[in-house]
Amino acid sequence: MFLPVTKEEMNKLGWDKADIILISGDTYIDSPFIGIAVIGNLLASKGFKVAVIAQPDINNDDIARLGEPALYWGVTAGSMDSFVANYTALNKFRNDDDLTPGGINNRRPDRACMVYTNLIRKHFKNTKPIILGGVEASLRRIVHYDFKDNALRRSILFDAKADMISYGMGERTMLELAETLKNAKEWRDIKGLCYISKEKKENSLELPSFEECRDNKDKFFEMFSSFYKNSCAQREKTISQKHAERYLIHNPKQPPLTTEELDAVYGLDYTREVHPFYAKAGKVNAQETIKFSITTHRGCVGECNFCSIAVHQGKEIVSRSEKSILEEAEKITKLKDFKGYITDLGGPTANMFAVKCRINGNAGNCESKRCLFPKQCENLIFGHNKQTEILKKAGMLEGVKKVFISSGIRYDMICNDTENGQRYLDNIVENHTSGQMKIAPEHCDDTVLFLMGKPSAKQLGKFIEMFKKSNKKNNFLTYYFIAAYPGCGEKEMKNLKSYIGRNLKIHPEQVQIFTPTPSTNATMMYYCEKDLSGNKIFVEKDRNNKQRQKRVITDGR
Repeated sequence: MFLPVTKEEMNKLGWDKADIILISGDTYIDSPFIGIAVIGNLLASKGFKVAVIAQPDINNDDIARLGEPALYWGVTAGSMDSFVANYTALNKFRNDDDLTPGGINNRRPDRACMVYTNLIRKHFKNTKPIILGGVEASLRRIVHYDFKDNALRRSILFDAKADMISYGMGERTMLELAETLKNAKEWRDIKGLCYISKEKKENSLELPSFEECRDNKDKFFEMFSSFYKNSCAQREKTISQKHAERYLIHNPKQPPLTTEELDAVYGLDYTREVHPFYAKAGKVNAQETIKFSITTHRGCVGECNFCSIAVHQGKEIVSRSEKSILEEAEKITKLKDFKGYITDLGGPTANMFAVKCRINGNAGNCESKRCLFPKQCENLIFGHNKQTEILKKAGMLEGVKKVFISSGIRYDMICNDTENGQRYLDNIVENHTSGQMKIAPEHCDDTVLFLMGKPSAKQLGKFIEMFKKSNKKNNFLTYYFIAAYPGCGEKEMKNLKSYIGRNLKIHPEQVQIFTPTPSTNATMMYYCEKDLSGNKIFVEKDRNNKQRQKRVITDGR
């Protein structure tokens, strides 16, 4: 059942007001792939009255149409940082938006969290607490480099003038906060929250201040390195970070959901449709991608330096149960427009489903080393067989013609799985691709790959040979590459071009220019012009030269 989005819908439910109002930069799709739907349905299942305002018109009082909530406002920019959604790597405005009805990018403001919070405060003085959540708030929760400004910015909490940030995957935090506020109890010790204080927290890890970082890149390097290391620690400390005369207090993260809790979240009653109030404005392109797709797990042990998953979603792999996944697949087969094709059964990285650690249980749990870099940890237990079983069982459900894997696949894990890797790849190529298999080597120059936290090009060569053995239907590989990454110059791009010509024998089209997104290792490297060990590296910052690096590959210049 949809959550209400209008006063009329609230009246039909007999509500004078909602307990919680969720505001998003995406349109409202009631799907387990959409943050406000997940959080909203979870809160509603626990008895809270939750309403939604999606993509409010910032030019009028649209954001006030439901009145004030009884407990709190939840504000998110949506599934992406608003600048990533609105601009390319060369700062050109994106005209299209797959999460806006009609597909035109005319509903999501820049710095959406800030804009929505200011609108709430404009219409409601001394209102209930405003909590920021989602990717934009999560990745901008501490001092961060902002590509649009080409400068450091304060924690978004100060600029948005909100009351709190719920960072990471917010189910535990938002539910605990709702219960705490309902019972008029103290909320400042809730894990997964950031808030502002006049004083630093006792016994906390004090990071260099905003002013120190702004005035000295070495301080920012020190700050982010400490923040990242602390976020990986088994016993994470509370963080204090001074901004002028006040402090950002950053509580330790919530523990990941258990398999049983994750099953419960994905087992909620999602319609998987765009709310009719918004659907009348036009087709939502993202709906085609997610409607018949299934998430099998959360987390990513890959921890690539340019990726935000580790900072936002977490490194630890938590997989859903087979029963939960197959039950969701059965629900999908009952949808009136289901044509027999499950478009994806995966996650941040598809073949990390059911990955485990021999020592810690959950893979991605180590604070002192990475699971896959610089080489794969000997304690990593693959889940390829279990994913193969799930794919087979899902494919045998009544009404299912084919189950695809559209999520990314770590080809180095397939190479390293000497027992089942080839058999897994045979099955994927034979039964679960649509003629092409997408992989992301990102580069083939080992110096750049090391800076990315990616495996050596030798692994790619090994995988290609394995793919040739599996390929009996003339399927082909599609490769994704990155240009202008920190540490990459024209020399390295020419090395990549040479490798492609010798080994891949293709003319690649999927080449993107590196975008510095907040709170990733690569963005810290881009801004500071240092590798993770503090050594000086070349960083291309000129827009024309970035484009030139891309053209080395795309048109041979």
